[in-house]
Amino acid sequence: MDSQATAGLVTAARQAATAVPVSRQQQRRRYTMLVCMSTATTTIIFEPIPPGDLDKIRTAGVDEAGNLLTPQVDAEGGSPLRCCLRVTRPGEQVLLMAFTPPGTAGPYAERGPVFVHADPCPGYQSPTVYPPEFRHRPQVLRAYNHQGRIADGVIAEDGDHAMAVIRELLTRPDVALVHLRNVGYGCYNCAARLVPQP
Repeated sequence: MDSQATAGLVTAARQAATAVPVSRQQQRRRYTMLVCMSTATTTIIFEPIPPGDLDKIRTAGVDEAGNLLTPQVDAEGGSPLRCCLRVTRPGEQVLLMAFTPPGTAGPYAERGPVFVHADPCPGYQSPTVYPPEFRHRPQVLRAYNHQGRIADGVIAEDGDHAMAVIRELLTRPDVALVHLRNVGYGCYNCAARLVPQP
């Protein structure tokens, strides 16, 4: 490398070191560009609790913590169902069970309460679409790395905000998946991850 090129690199390094920090708006623009490039051959999917896992739990009659499963009627409706990613209708029968969400490990493998249908249901049929009946809900978006540790956490105001944040989080090389959780109680709703486009 000649002296002129070396001097140019030194000047560029000094300018970078003394540069004024970019604004949050500029950061978002850069992130948006990164998202567009990074998701060109992948798509985001939203995962309920796998039906096969639920079949085993219903057949056993106890959840993973050993609690006896007792069907109950949701008289008012509106509870988030983790089997099909919608809310209950008034009068539906549900199970309240303990569940450890995917992608967590060690001290971060939290177990918490979730509602599912008491009987098998069709599940979630539109995995590439943000769950429509959760769209109005504020969500805690908790990112996990490939070792099952928490990598980040963001509160989203609604589904549109959540979708933008999920896209940003999943472009990060250290993030394996994102949990969507209720703001008030922190209960798990579903997981979002990137998969290759077919």
